[in-house]
Amino acid sequence: MKPMLLVKRVLPACALALGLLFAGQQAAHAEDDGQLMASGSSIRDQASLQRGARLFFNYCVGCHSLKYVRYSRMADDLGLTEQQVMQNLNFTGAKFDEQVVSHMPADDAGKWFGKAPPDLSLEVSAKGSDWVYTYLNTFYLDPKSPIGWNNTTLPNAAMPFPLWELQGEQTAVTKPGSGEVEKLELAHPGKLTPEQYQQATRDLVNFLEYVSEPAALQRQHYGIWVLLFLVAFTMLAYLLKKEYWKDVH
Repeated sequence: MKPMLLVKRVLPACALALGLLFAGQQAAHAEDDGQLMASGSSIRDQASLQRGARLFFNYCVGCHSLKYVRYSRMADDLGLTEQQVMQNLNFTGAKFDEQVVSHMPADDAGKWFGKAPPDLSLEVSAKGSDWVYTYLNTFYLDPKSPIGWNNTTLPNAAMPFPLWELQGEQTAVTKPGSGEVEKLELAHPGKLTPEQYQQATRDLVNFLEYVSEPAALQRQHYGIWVLLFLVAFTMLAYLLKKEYWKDVH
């Protein structure tokens, strides 16, 4: 079989296989997690990553670590200087080249919340950006809960709602007779409008998506140049093939 004919036949088949695999993963997430809100996150949006980092270090790092990320690496990827990171994002006294580790004692956390808060380095990789985004938007007041909050995405979650002052307080509207949560209503508005809060949680999820695989930023940057090289190489190879085979009948 001629090389170009082989490429024309193999590439569409590979693309179809990858498409089916990706569709299958999406279907699995939809089946496991139910209807999720679309996060719309994009790690190419550096401004969003910076806003998400600010939210994480102001509201989350007190309990949650990012043990697979260093402050120095984060500064390089997010376009921040060492001074900006150390003054605005480092509240634990860590050094610039150290990992992001919460100072909450695990034993105390277990007493307060029932278990130590998990490290969030791989949270988006494990559950998907849409799941985390939906989770952050579906907290509601629950007087029956020991912590006063509950969540429709993860019922009986042990985590208190750290962003309540931004979103406000939601209450659950249940279906008559079943007690199942039908929808959530904003009973007491927070500092942000619903649209602003959704953007804030989108920024936070975007940052956590970056954290789950920091190399993805570099890979996307180099990927464009690799594709251009492959296109140029393919054209040269095709011209070379024509030159070699021009006298073959």
